[in-house]
Amino acid sequence: MAEFILTMPDVGEGVAEAELVEWNVKPGDLVHEDMVLAAVMTDKATVEIPSPVAGVVTWLAVAVGNTVPVKAPLVRIETDVSAATPDGNGPEAPSDMTEAPPVVESPPAREIDDAPPSPEIEHHKPLASPAVRQRADDLDIDLGQVRATGPDGHITHADLDTYLTSRSKPERLAPIVPGDSAVEEVKVTGLRRKIAEKMTLSVSRIPHITYVEEIDVTDLEDLRATMNGNRRSGQPKLTILPFLMRALVRTVADHPGMNATFDDEKGVVSHYEAVHIGIATQTPAGLTVPVVRHTETLGLWECASEVARVAEAARTGTAARDELMGSTITISSLGALGGVVSTPIINHPEVAIIGVNKIATRPVWDGTRFVPRKMMNLSSSFDHRVVDGWDAAVFIQAVKALLEKPALIFID
Repeated sequence: MAEFILTMPDVGEGVAEAELVEWNVKPGDLVHEDMVLAAVMTDKATVEIPSPVAGVVTWLAVAVGNTVPVKAPLVRIETDVSAATPDGNGPEAPSDMTEAPPVVESPPAREIDDAPPSPEIEHHKPLASPAVRQRADDLDIDLGQVRATGPDGHITHADLDTYLTSRSKPERLAPIVPGDSAVEEVKVTGLRRKIAEKMTLSVSRIPHITYVEEIDVTDLEDLRATMNGNRRSGQPKLTILPFLMRALVRTVADHPGMNATFDDEKGVVSHYEAVHIGIATQTPAGLTVPVVRHTETLGLWECASEVARVAEAARTGTAARDELMGSTITISSLGALGGVVSTPIINHPEVAIIGVNKIATRPVWDGTRFVPRKMMNLSSSFDHRVVDGWDAAVFIQAVKALLEKPALIFID
């Protein structure tokens, strides 16, 4: 009996391990060369693992949600297909990994964005574009459970939306019952796990300092309402974010230490001339940070268009990889749910994040009497290793001056 052990391939420079997010086969399945067996997720991409041989799957080494080191065993395939039983089931899988034969090196995996499935693969798995597969991976959706309505039986983004709407609960592990109370355990996998890891990295390695300042946005809101009332066909509705983005562009020119990243292992702070603003965005799969690149070259309406575009791409799972990395400073906003104060977590390895809280009309003393003004807090966090509290305060005060007198944003 000829057998082949597929090992975890090198999925990218500097990547030592990846999380297994999907199996497309099970013991007993017939596979052919180039058929996609599994998908793994790294910090940068979801990668499909193809089979280099044809045969029958007899053994899976890793469960979904587990991390797999490069060169570790993944799956065993009996390459003597004639040994399969008439019903297509192969021999019984071994119960212990020690029974597996010697490991054979695997060929490189292929990234989903660069290698669309071949017609042969499509006969063995649901039909979907790489972008749809990426989004399904992020949302932990088994495409085999999704009804396809697209051309030639392809699963579309709309099909995923329909599935999400109909699915009332996330997939859960079997409930455990300590005493008389039922407890359900939900395994953290895929994008949710990556978010957890990044948040842990940021909090554990960055000593945060949060500075909160209130901003009188009455004049800004008046200007915004006027511009929205006169916007041309095709122009997006302006929110406060494009104004804040333009204010940040002007301010970081005088405070380059805020538009920066810190490599604490090398002890190097990198200041950037380009302003790549991350926009923290809530998606069905969790929090992601798409990036508006080269904001310093964009006008107000262009900023609004780009925010709308990258946020929608993040929500639908169609964002390109370079649209999800490389930010130099981040804005976090919860819109109408923004609360009074927040303590945003820095998007590692950046050194600053600007948190936008909700706008509320409050009485403000103008020197002679209380008048109603539209007020908004900025809750911003900084890496205290490289940004002093004084410098953080000066920076936010400069942003405040522009937002309170918005005409200054447009004056060079």
